[in-house]
Amino acid sequence: MTPRELVATAMVPGGGELRLFRRDGDYVIVLGGNELMNTRVSGSEEALAVMTCGRLRAAAPHLLVGGYGMGFTLRAALAVLGRNARVTVAELVPEIIEWARGPMATLTAGGLDDQRVELVAGDVATLIGAAARTYDAILLDVDNGPDGLTRAENDGLYSMAGLTRAKAALKPGGILAIWSASPHPAFARRLKHAGFDVEEITVRARSNGKGPRHVIWFARSR
Repeated sequence: MTPRELVATAMVPGGGELRLFRRDGDYVIVLGGNELMNTRVSGSEEALAVMTCGRLRAAAPHLLVGGYGMGFTLRAALAVLGRNARVTVAELVPEIIEWARGPMATLTAGGLDDQRVELVAGDVATLIGAAARTYDAILLDVDNGPDGLTRAENDGLYSMAGLTRAKAALKPGGILAIWSASPHPAFARRLKHAGFDVEEITVRARSNGKGPRHVIWFARSR
């Protein structure tokens, strides 16, 4: 087997070190001993976008995506959204975008330069907190889900206060879509207590329907 090559590293603000590896044209982003992202495993991140867009009611929706990661969610959203849609992407780690435009440019496929896309360097929580009835959907693929892994500050997104801010940032009937590596019954209950109508879907990690089971919550504001 070809050994994997360390391509680059980056520090997560308030967190640990990310390492980008390459092997036979595939890329992996690792934090400590945990594999966060892999170009061979994209199915559930793509489902986050496609299934959210399928639930939207607006003809020209405005989506907020946090964060960029390897771009699976953004590319899947752009593929199904109309030309009048808008997608704001918040990415906390600048090097993630450098990698997307550099060693992984082929994978990025120009998505960051799509005229519908606005890229914001910063914490998605900041954008959510500053918004009022702004977004038709907020898609969160931050950390490992409600159980924080990369930085403690991410837990605030999934707290009751964070969910209240997200609800205020959504237009009436808007959707908060959240990806998680595993089920979290307490968090599902928290979404309901925050005033959302909640749908929980289990999806496979790989686009071919194989791999581990991941969870997506679609929480519609009332």
